[in-house]
Amino acid sequence: MLKSERTPAGDALTNLMLDLFRLNSLLLTAGDRLVARLGLTSARWQILGAIVHAERPQPVAWIARDLGANRQNVQRIVNDLLAEGLVALEANPHHRRAQLVVLTDKGRRTFDAAMALQAPWANGLSEGLAVKDLQAVHRVVTTLRKKLESNDEPEERG
Repeated sequence: MLKSERTPAGDALTNLMLDLFRLNSLLLTAGDRLVARLGLTSARWQILGAIVHAERPQPVAWIARDLGANRQNVQRIVNDLLAEGLVALEANPHHRRAQLVVLTDKGRRTFDAAMALQAPWANGLSEGLAVKDLQAVHRVVTTLRKKLESNDEPEERG
């Protein structure tokens, strides 16, 4: 097989990836519209969610790692959230310079308001889709994510 030829599974995965790229863009745009009146963007909402769902307060670098995001981009968004009073920084007993990012009461109220908007939107978007199909897609995406997380470099075969 030539290096440039894909297997049937490789073709199917490539088609899926192209659709996922488009879906990601559409989801970010829809998320921006959904939470705009709360003063949020999809990116800000995502960071708030990461803070809410973390087991304990984390520094920016850990939030970025958990999201698979660039630390500098997360830092910029955290700075915006800090300026809006949605998060605060606390001393980190394990590292003097890497402060912990915590949600403020205003941040919690804003996140809860965003999730209240998200529930009916997600319910409407999922209408007509089988739960088992959504769960299967979730399993495939999770498996692909884990494979990519375990490899830093794309693998060449030939």
